[in-house]
Amino acid sequence: MSAADKIRHKFQTASVVEKLIGINVLVFILFYVFKTIAFLFQLPSDFLLEWLVFPKEPGEYIFKPWSIITYSFMHSGIWHILSNMLILYYAGNYFLSYFPSKKLLTFYFLGVIVGGMVYMLSYNLFPAFQGTGRSYLLGASAGVMAVLVGIATRIPNMGIRLLILGNIKFWYIAAFLVVLDVVQIPFGNAGGHLAHLGGALFGYFYSSQLAKGNDIASGFEKSVIWFLALFESSGKSKPIMRTVYKRTGQTTSKTVSSKITKTEKQEKIDSILDKISKSGYDSLTKQEKDFLFNAGKDN
Repeated sequence: MSAADKIRHKFQTASVVEKLIGINVLVFILFYVFKTIAFLFQLPSDFLLEWLVFPKEPGEYIFKPWSIITYSFMHSGIWHILSNMLILYYAGNYFLSYFPSKKLLTFYFLGVIVGGMVYMLSYNLFPAFQGTGRSYLLGASAGVMAVLVGIATRIPNMGIRLLILGNIKFWYIAAFLVVLDVVQIPFGNAGGHLAHLGGALFGYFYSSQLAKGNDIASGFEKSVIWFLALFESSGKSKPIMRTVYKRTGQTTSKTVSSKITKTEKQEKIDSILDKISKSGYDSLTKQEKDFLFNAGKDN
């Protein structure tokens, strides 16, 4: 297998969180390689950035409608992308234990879209932003906040172990980041903070509706199913359990594959979730944690 084939296989079998992070990092590297080359040869490079970031002016957006998505793959620097990808990695892996991978993509990309719209509306409605001149939005934070707040709404009381602070409830972490965005609006990067809040609001609302049995984004999933499929894992799922029986005195062995039905699987998931709600995530056995994690990845 060639190096290219290995990379392709690795990407195809990666989780949706790993794919999102990989694509963001790849775009970040390619963009800054392009900027370096442009600098060395004294070539203009700002045109590419302006073509991909999201503008505050509706008139400008009309001529580049793709920017409502592409802005989320652009980052202003190493700390910008690092913070976003770290939050996405940890929140996303918890997310996949409770929702299917397609739902993570729906939260992420609709969070990006809603965050962009909140940014545009805010800069055109609030007097504080009148006369600010040209302004653009970039970064994955709105989508990341949608995923983070979405899973925090689903499992608000789950304890997350942090190195310095110990166990902290999931909703404390999400609430802290939301409040941080609110109080920082007057001190710079107001558009970015408003977009974060838009993504967070969508994540909370969508997760709350799903808990009530209302999938308000089913139309979005159906309309862009071809796009979402690019991020989903194409690897075949393995049997959940394989047991080998061997009778004494016989030279042959019989291998039986045991697959639990969808109903049995859901009943086991519900039982584990009830245990979490009563005693917390740390009360689960390793087998229960592995089952919950794999159930999220298989969906």
